[in-house]
Amino acid sequence: MEGMSLEGWLPIRAWQEAGQWRVDWCWFGDTPLHQPFFRDAVEAALRLPFNQAFRRETPLSTLVDWQMCSPGLAPSAFIFHASRCGSTLISQMLAQLDNHIVISEAPPLDALLRSDLPAVERRAAIEGLLSAYGQRRLGVEQRLVIKLDAWNIGELPLLRECFPDTPWLFLYRDPLEIAVSHLRRPGMHMVPWMIGASVLDDELPFAGREDFIARRLGRLLQAGLAQCRAFGGLAVNYSELPDVMAGRLAEFFGLDDVQRKQVFAAVGQHAKRPSDVFVGDSDSKRREASVLLREQVERWARAPYEALERERGSCQVMYRRV
Repeated sequence: MEGMSLEGWLPIRAWQEAGQWRVDWCWFGDTPLHQPFFRDAVEAALRLPFNQAFRRETPLSTLVDWQMCSPGLAPSAFIFHASRCGSTLISQMLAQLDNHIVISEAPPLDALLRSDLPAVERRAAIEGLLSAYGQRRLGVEQRLVIKLDAWNIGELPLLRECFPDTPWLFLYRDPLEIAVSHLRRPGMHMVPWMIGASVLDDELPFAGREDFIARRLGRLLQAGLAQCRAFGGLAVNYSELPDVMAGRLAEFFGLDDVQRKQVFAAVGQHAKRPSDVFVGDSDSKRREASVLLREQVERWARAPYEALERERGSCQVMYRRV
């Protein structure tokens, strides 16, 4: 790192080339990350003339070197989710706060979490990556919130090894509503062989889209349930949003009275398309669901969903007692 400063630069890609891991960096300066997803912020930054002319590519070890040279904020919260269930709304609400850095589904983090790096090297790289994201580029940042990809619930134990004291939540929704959303426009993890090996995989043959989506959704909800029980995660249902951000999630994220009001500036906007007005779609999704989809969801995903609801209920009782 001698003679090299990465101030104002953020990692946008981590990949393996000829057996060696590399990191691609992009200049953000002091531009805040207010877009719904990290990749949206990257696309905007890459349109800058500076980034079209200058790029930085470094060895993976640079992440550790930069952390030693300029330690960033440690993560204050992790957001795990079952997809299409309001996690983007939560991250967009927190992004209204100047003292919060919100990193939403950054591809380099997924790449490192699911890499075949040796355990010690992988942990160091993940800690270095999040330190790079936690740099105080505006000078006022106090908290770093990381929203992960849905399938990363399988890598939660690894993140717990890196950050054992960081609280985390698992957000989910009625599986029929999630399944309809993926039938309309499938996410990467709901397309066979799109994301590589993950906790969502099973050994059953492909038997149609409805069956495939319902099976993977069931495994996702089951993984969320298992991790909540094993590592003390906070279970949150989509139906609680957005009001829960003024209650137990405000305490979870450490929001003061002023911030509890500020986060609601994002409510009313479509979380993934901020220029659009949000319209609730639970009823329309239920009406749209075919008989086949309902059958598959009941077979594969209903039981873990109901178990999560019981888990959430017990957590709320404990929360009220505290």
